[in-house]
Amino acid sequence: MKPWLKLTEAGKAPVAVDDSRRNFLKAASLTSGGLMMGITLPGFAASSATSGQAYSPNAYLKIADNGDTTIYVGRCEMGQGISTALGSVVAEELEADWNRVTVLQADGDEDKYGSQATGGSASMRVMYTRMREAGAAAKEMLVLAAAKAWQVSADDCVAKDHFVVNKTTNAKLGFGELTKVAATLPVPEKPQLKSKADFRYIGSDLKRHDVDLVIQGQRVYGADATVPGMKYAAIVHCPVLGGKLKSLDDSAAKAIKGVSHVIAIDRYDVPYGSVGGVAVVADNTWTAQQAVKQLKIEWDYGPNKVYNTEQYRQQLVANVEKPANVMVERGDVDAALNSASKKLEATYTGGHLCHAPMEPNASLVWVKPEGIEVWASTQSPADIQKVLSDYFKRDKKDVTVHVMISGGAFGRKFKCDYVHEAAVLSEKTGLPIQLTWSREEDMRTGYYHSINAQHIEAGLDDDGQVTSWLHRAAFPSIATLFDPSHPYAPKGHVNDIATHPFGIANFRSESGEAPPHTRIGWYRAVYAIFYGFAFGSFADELAHAAGKDTVTFLNQVYDANSNAEQAEQVARSKATLALAAEQSGFGRKLPAGEGIGIAVHYSFQSYVAMAVHVKVDGNDIKVLNVDCAVDCGQVVNKDGATAQMEGAVVMGMGLALHTEIHFKDGAVTNSNYHDYPVVRIPDMPNVRTHFIESDKEPTGLGEPGVGPFAPALANAIFAATGKRYRDLPIKPRMS
Repeated sequence: MKPWLKLTEAGKAPVAVDDSRRNFLKAASLTSGGLMMGITLPGFAASSATSGQAYSPNAYLKIADNGDTTIYVGRCEMGQGISTALGSVVAEELEADWNRVTVLQADGDEDKYGSQATGGSASMRVMYTRMREAGAAAKEMLVLAAAKAWQVSADDCVAKDHFVVNKTTNAKLGFGELTKVAATLPVPEKPQLKSKADFRYIGSDLKRHDVDLVIQGQRVYGADATVPGMKYAAIVHCPVLGGKLKSLDDSAAKAIKGVSHVIAIDRYDVPYGSVGGVAVVADNTWTAQQAVKQLKIEWDYGPNKVYNTEQYRQQLVANVEKPANVMVERGDVDAALNSASKKLEATYTGGHLCHAPMEPNASLVWVKPEGIEVWASTQSPADIQKVLSDYFKRDKKDVTVHVMISGGAFGRKFKCDYVHEAAVLSEKTGLPIQLTWSREEDMRTGYYHSINAQHIEAGLDDDGQVTSWLHRAAFPSIATLFDPSHPYAPKGHVNDIATHPFGIANFRSESGEAPPHTRIGWYRAVYAIFYGFAFGSFADELAHAAGKDTVTFLNQVYDANSNAEQAEQVARSKATLALAAEQSGFGRKLPAGEGIGIAVHYSFQSYVAMAVHVKVDGNDIKVLNVDCAVDCGQVVNKDGATAQMEGAVVMGMGLALHTEIHFKDGAVTNSNYHDYPVVRIPDMPNVRTHFIESDKEPTGLGEPGVGPFAPALANAIFAATGKRYRDLPIKPRMS
């Protein structure tokens, strides 16, 4: 099993060269046999070539002596298209022929690639300039090498389509012919980057480099990895967080042909360690999963057996409808509320959410005396290295992580409990072990999005201007994953309330009590889901109370913001709002039972407004159209960016209408897509994505589209029916 997968076939053989070029290249000692060149930037490890070895100092780029170019992407591909986008950025500055480029997923190595943590919609934001500079530096070195060949100035040469061209004579040298000489040149400290007007790939609709392999089923996911002599495992966990094994009868499981081991795994009490369970090792996954069902287990459930989400949600509501812990205060909220011409208040809630990717957690681990080797779908290879090196008391460099494409992740595969478990099984058996969780285990042993409640009170003056805003939130925060003693969300986790770009002079945010009873983790869009819902819904309610349309009201509350540091946020929020309103026809007359709702939210340094058009007939809600207006700076790949927004609509629809994780007696009661329904193809609306042209550097795109959907939907339902829905998901509560 190769530690990486070749994603795109490389291009053609190099063109023939004339005698004068041959003489130069011979003098440069270029020989065949895979000599390659790479570029390293300050702060990253480098190496040099010796005779007969490939020159490979760089984390990002190699050019073989036949011109075939390999670009390594350190961020993890989860279907979001980051490997295409980042690969194209390097190819853009290199002036490479995209058909001669192979993009490979890099192994886990932060010394080479910097942080490889793939989350927070940060990959393009962090890596854009760095990857451009890698390509640009390589191009400058190739151009200088060609100038030496022709004995001309580098200014008389230009790189184009995998060649360097002599501007005077139109002679050409292929990239591969120049690698040996280029590799001897110093790396430019600050290479010149292209202007936007000269972009060929950046900003285009570039097809995913691996689309053919995906269609043909040739992409290798974490669940596909194999090595000789491996065994397969399945696992069942204690259903209640903090519980432990009380008794085990494994006789029936061991009697099944092909079962070799039944192994109890203790809880490893670190944030990304196993919660504890019992695993079966067998000759194949099916046998292991069937044998797990034959285990007779008695658990000691521990103190979290009391957890019931319906009761907990009610308690959260009670906690936000009374004074809580003050986080930020500006002006005099109480006085402004008391003197307001009109006062409104509302409480919003949402349930736990599960990532539910199509590919459940899976990894292959081989613990050997000389080191630990991992093949896993992961968002953070460094966390795998940390957890395993700590657990086995070994150096991080002893842990090699081969990053496989993930069949969905959404934050779940940032955590590596499933890799830790496979490693424990490998150590105990002395064999390479592939552990694959069942869908049910994946859903019932998660790191869940926070159940939440928010209460907002606001005052309006005679002109419908907002004079005051009191905002309380209560939810078990992600901070509890690292310190479960947090009784309420700390300031850093509720700061998005205070920094929302509304202009409100009298403001107070508070955090209500919300102790955790399960693991809380990052889920696509994270807190922007419920903050976006509350801000977007309550703004619509205030607009209605003020007798104004929502777009006018939102512009009014943005314009009231006199904070110069938020001027850009205000302007860009208003621009996306205007675009969504224009493209959707917001405010136009619609047939009875139809409505358009609108909302805008800033998150992950990007701006997204959504206008949702619905048709409501009784309890049947049909989403007809969604217009997404997006300002994420420079769009790198319009095809991938559009897909991101379409995916955000799918996820936003699911969590707004249907999906919620329920706990009863401390355990998750959901088990699969039948009782955790996701949006199906017949329910998919027409999604139109509109990007604001921008010269700013790219910002996040994977998550910002999720937050505005639920409030836009709820506002659309109100526009169609006059009914407000303040609790997510909506459908189970319609009756």
